[in-house]
Amino acid sequence: MGDARGKANVDLWLKDAPAEVSTKTEELLARVRDLRTEQTIYPAQDAILRALELTPPDAVRVVILGQDPYHEPGQAMGLSFSVPAGQRLPPSLRNVYKELAADLGCEPPATGDLTGWARQGVLLLNTTLTVREHAANSHARLGWQVLTNYLVRRTVELPQPICYLAWGRHAASLVTTAVDDARATGTLAGEKLVLTSTHPSPLSANRAGGGLVPFMGSRPFSQANAFLQAHGERPIAWA
Repeated sequence: MGDARGKANVDLWLKDAPAEVSTKTEELLARVRDLRTEQTIYPAQDAILRALELTPPDAVRVVILGQDPYHEPGQAMGLSFSVPAGQRLPPSLRNVYKELAADLGCEPPATGDLTGWARQGVLLLNTTLTVREHAANSHARLGWQVLTNYLVRRTVELPQPICYLAWGRHAASLVTTAVDDARATGTLAGEKLVLTSTHPSPLSANRAGGGLVPFMGSRPFSQANAFLQAHGERPIAWA
């Protein structure tokens, strides 16, 4: 599961988790390890919890939710939307970079590796953490949501200001529900900003839908930085 610091960061995320979450997580890691004997699964076993390893709870300043990992060889690396350096940019990430350049007037990053974002406090979390090769959403019913829904709720209860970039109906619903539930139960902590839009996928990036504004033109990066700076936090060096 990566180095000692990465394991310690995962432990920080899970130390107060209900027993059912901790138990389910261990069961799923073991289940996926066994499934690898009969199918090709992404990302690699030691990268499944990479988002948690790189971004501990007290470092989170932005949360970007994805759906499930890329399902083609060499792409998935345990961070939502991210691909290793040298890999061709997937269509959704290409649109993310187009909007980043238009929003901030900067050159887009040189590679699709978003590790630099994660190290600055951007939690790049997929709601399903594994996938079978060539089969999008193939592990959607495996049970990862027990963990990832808990993690989203956990971020809502963190004391620091956090901006959520919720792209697509699923992400928008998950985050707004977590915030509303926390507000209703009195567990909402710190300042939280939820920015919603359609997904950056080519199918939806330029179209409004489901009550969401189009991703292209939504200016999420400048809005996130303005929010962070307004609350005394460092902006993210997106480029």
